[in-house]
This record gives sequence, structure tokens and C-alpha cells, in this order.
Amino acid sequence: MLALRFYPIDIFAPLRRIPAVPTVQLKYQSFHPSIWPKMIGEVSRDATPGSFVLVLGKEGTPFGWGLWNPKSRMPLRVVSHSLEELEDESFFENAIRRAAQLRREVLKLDAETDSYRAIHGDADFLPGMVADKFADVLSVEITNLAAWQRLPKWLPLLHECFDTKRVVVGVDMDLARIEGIPRLGGVRSDEVRSVKIREHGVRYEVDFSNGHKTGFFCDQRDNRRTFGALAAGRTVLDLCCYTGGFGISAALGGAEEVTAVDLDETAVAMAKRNANLNQARVKYTHADAYTWARTMIENGRTWDLVIADPPKFIHGREDETGIAKYADLNKLALQLVAPEGLYVTCSCSGQLGAGEFEQIVVNSAHRRNKRLQIFDRTGAGPDHPTLSNYPESRYLKVLWSRVI
Repeated sequence: MLALRFYPIDIFAPLRRIPAVPTVQLKYQSFHPSIWPKMIGEVSRDATPGSFVLVLGKEGTPFGWGLWNPKSRMPLRVVSHSLEELEDESFFENAIRRAAQLRREVLKLDAETDSYRAIHGDADFLPGMVADKFADVLSVEITNLAAWQRLPKWLPLLHECFDTKRVVVGVDMDLARIEGIPRLGGVRSDEVRSVKIREHGVRYEVDFSNGHKTGFFCDQRDNRRTFGALAAGRTVLDLCCYTGGFGISAALGGAEEVTAVDLDETAVAMAKRNANLNQARVKYTHADAYTWARTMIENGRTWDLVIADPPKFIHGREDETGIAKYADLNKLALQLVAPEGLYVTCSCSGQLGAGEFEQIVVNSAHRRNKRLQIFDRTGAGPDHPTLSNYPESRYLKVLWSRVI
């Protein structure tokens, strides 16, 4: 008879191999990277704002690694659930290298543009930092203390990986106050006001002194090209045009006429400069899109191809005001589409799901006794990856349809 031999299993061996690091224990386990205060249990005394911490599950065993800031609305950001190998701060340097590899080696974006999303926050395992490459300028937006503390160390590697030389750093003042980000110290922006970039053969100027977020919306790059391809021989309306991307792409794509509208006077001026850069004929109007649209409806004006690309309307959970704004804008824009014309509508609100957004658009059409023949659903370009356990990283939704 074969003798069985039993070997004791030391379940605490992984804990003894882990170096002494601050710990944060969870009351409730979740694989979502953002952990709310009510989900957090015991925190070790050596866990200070910005600390890289070992995350413990509710049973007290290792669960992952994260960044801790008790002052934040979201005090714990989990960056890794891997326990097979010990993690340390080199995790973030490897994350930067992986982000560059995806854009430059896998997607080969440098062949079609010199500007793209370099770091996409949590989706690139670097919470609190969004960075766009604009030619030789890296435009960085910092939203938490941990990223602000580490940016001086990360920046040389970012420049090396993305072939940039200058940096522009933005920190939202409201978030800085909440996160406890000091006013002084950290990485200072280089003296760069603007830079010219190229995208699918189209040229744009990025104005860092007046632009929103990182200065330019790279996420719509592929959608701008698709929109331009639809414009040949059509009259085109670009509502909420910002710095002119869709309207200019339409004009270069052979549109019969292009009208673009935006409330931001500075953005309209920038859009005009971008149109001049490309010798594109676009009629720009500085006006509130809602008021202007109502006037055009009263005048019986329609266009063959209409796009509505508004700013972010929803800023929190159950934001009924933001939902109402989307419904109202789509109701108005749909009335400006010529019979059997094409309609493109966008939402960049991460807390509004794709299905919810589509239902808002469909309801807006049906209430006007119109039907949508939806032929595509797109989002941000591949340089804006979506993390499987972070659905909010799929923030941009674009719906393409013919109005019947």
C-alpha cells in the first residue's frame, strides 16, 4: 500500500516575504480600482497621504497594492491585484514603459500622428495622471496627491519613452484643495504657450494657455477622420465645435458647406486659426448651441450631416440635470437634420453608460416622430484603453445614424 505523506502549508509565508510597508484593510472586497471610504477597515499608522500600500482583504490576507490618501474622496486607488511577485514603486515605471509600448510598438500611432494619449490614468495603472503627447510637448493633468508626489521621478522616463522634451502640468485647484496638493513644489511647467501638431494629414494648433484639460481632445482622432469621409457633397453642421476638429475634417473631406457653433469665444478663435492652418472653409458662429439651434429650427434650416459633441454634462452619480441637458441638446439637434440626413452625437460623461446614452438619443428622436437607422457605435481611439475592471474608463460614446 502506497504511504501518503502530508506537507504542512504555511498560509502566512506570503506575508513574511513582503517587506514592511503600510497596509490598508478592506471591509468589503472589490476588484474595482476605486475604493470608497465606507469600504475601508483598519489602516496602519505608517500609511501617510500618498503612500504606496499593501491592500489586505477582509480576512487580513494580501489582496493587492494601491495608493492611499485619507484626505481624498476616493482614499484608496488599487493599482494591482497580483500577489505572485512582490510589488514596489518600480511597478509605476514598468506601467509607463507598457503604456509607451502599446502606443508606439503595438498601435504604431507615430505613423499617423505626432499626438496621442500617452497615459490614460487608471486604465494604464497610473491613477491620478492623464498625459497627452503633442509633438515634443507632454501635457500632464494631475488629479491626486500620489501622482503629484511622484511626477518628478516619473517625468524623465516619460520623456524618454514618448520622445518629448517639454512639459506642461495642470492641477485642478478644487481637486488640489481636496487632495492636499501643495501650491508650491512639484514639477513646474516649461514656458510653452502653444505647439502645432498633425493628425491624419490635418494640422492643429494646441493652445495650452486657454485649452481645456490637456489642451486638445485626442480621443476623437479616428472619429474626426470618419466624419470627414461622410461629408463629401453634404452641408454640415458642427454643434459645440470647440477648436474645430469635426468641421475642419468635413471641409477637407469635400463638404459643400460647413457651419460650426460654440459658446466659448476663445475656442472659436482657436478654431478659426486651425481652419486657416488647413485652408479649410468653415463658417464659425459664437453662440449658445441651445439658443442658436432653436432660432435655426424656427427659421426652418436643416443640414445634411449634423454632429453634436458637447462638453461633459454629468459630474456625479444620478446627475439629473446633466441627463436633461443631453436630452434637450439631442432633441434640438435632431430637428436640424435634413430628411434622411446623417446624425452623429457624442457623450464624454464616464458615469453615463453607453446603453443609457443611446436610450436618451433614441427617446429624443421618437418624441419628435423620427426614427434612427443606427449604423455605428464608436468611442475613444485605442490610445484611450478601457480597463476590464474599470468600466468608467470607457467614457466617450459616439452614435452614428441616419434620421428617417
